[in-house]
Amino acid sequence: MQFSVQTECLEAGAAARLYVCTDACPCTEHAADATVALLCGELSDDERFASARVPAAEGFCDVAVLRLKDGTRAAMEKAAKEAAAWAQKQPQVAVCLDALCEREAPLAAGVLALAFGEAAYRFDHFKSEAKPAKLTAVVFRHSRHADAVESALRQTEALLYGINLCKDLGNTAPNVCTPYYLAEQAKKEAEQAGAQVNILGRDYIEANMGAFWSVAKGSVQQPQLIELGWFGAADREAAPIVLVGKGITFDTGGISLKPGEAMDEMKYDMCGAASVIGVFTAAARAKLPINLIAVVPTCENMPDAGASKPGDIVTAMNGTTIEILNTDAEGRLILCDALTYAARFKPRVVIDVATLTGACIIALGHAASGLLANNQELADTLLAAARESNDKAWQLPLFDEYKEQLKSNFADLQNIGGRPAGTITAAAFLAHFAQDYAWAHLDIAGTAWKSGKDKGATGRPVPLLWQYLCEEAGI
Repeated sequence: MQFSVQTECLEAGAAARLYVCTDACPCTEHAADATVALLCGELSDDERFASARVPAAEGFCDVAVLRLKDGTRAAMEKAAKEAAAWAQKQPQVAVCLDALCEREAPLAAGVLALAFGEAAYRFDHFKSEAKPAKLTAVVFRHSRHADAVESALRQTEALLYGINLCKDLGNTAPNVCTPYYLAEQAKKEAEQAGAQVNILGRDYIEANMGAFWSVAKGSVQQPQLIELGWFGAADREAAPIVLVGKGITFDTGGISLKPGEAMDEMKYDMCGAASVIGVFTAAARAKLPINLIAVVPTCENMPDAGASKPGDIVTAMNGTTIEILNTDAEGRLILCDALTYAARFKPRVVIDVATLTGACIIALGHAASGLLANNQELADTLLAAARESNDKAWQLPLFDEYKEQLKSNFADLQNIGGRPAGTITAAAFLAHFAQDYAWAHLDIAGTAWKSGKDKGATGRPVPLLWQYLCEEAGI
């Protein structure tokens, strides 16, 4: 989809037209079009959107009004969904933002562009007959603040690319999206964006990352450790932000086999990896002035004859011994070695993203991602980014008492802590391997994909991470 900006008045009949205003500043004050004034006047207090088809020079033209309750992102996103449902039926849409101020106009442009992009998203790679979205181009108009709108749209284009990449990777069938495929796609996207790539295979993982290998060795698919680097800061030697993403491309549970119902959705167990690759690619494409590293351990969790068994003890990369009590708690086993690996970059902060625990869905449902951290300043910054992006997250505690549930009679740690506080004990396990730097963990088990008739990857938490990176970059 193409986005552009102009300062000239919208031409009647050239494309479907959408006029955006607020309760405080209605469209009637800015539009000479009688249809716009009529539509705006007909909106009740609770209504935000109205449209009509009117005669034009060459037939008919669709005209719509979107009235925002206020200038907050949450209000804009809610209203934008209605506008996007209308817009996706049009081949082209022209959006007038003249009624909005210098702060509201670029924010509204970004929110609408994201909503239009989401409405137009299709994953039909495996369908015999693809049905692409009708909407292909959107032009935004503001007579006074076109430069600010243009800047917002360029950032939004990068974000939308990252979200769609995350969705595409998550939605791809697991017989196609293997660890090797994920590594190749990450390599292609990073190189096209001008970033650095280093991919390590089975030999390195088997020799150095015992916890990671204990999961990977049960599959015929070879594990990969993906490392991507973008050095856009003025000082290329400055401590980087490191993002770590869980990349289990299919999770059967291993020997601790999952129930068969909805097991197909375990292709989404690599959505942490997909979101990290997506937001990394967005940052590199937008040339954000930051130093950023992405580390993605990726493999399958399968019940092969060589797979790990409950009761096995393995040695992690940092020397910690781990008693595996449940092979379906595999995400933390590949992440713990990735967190150890991340320390070599002398990071400013490390943020890992993972579809880690079903317990997080019990705690927070599908509205918010779980956030746990060993550094409150980092947690507060991420929570602020979640509020600003409206990509919700909620902090859970990480008290020392939870470590007691991970004590093993036979090893340094056991990989599960029982049913109580399952999300927290999983994070407490990871925290053991992140003691040397500021670290935060995002559990996206409830937010990474949807089930049912709307089944598909959501692209979360790419918006949250993008907002965080932009703020760290001073944008």
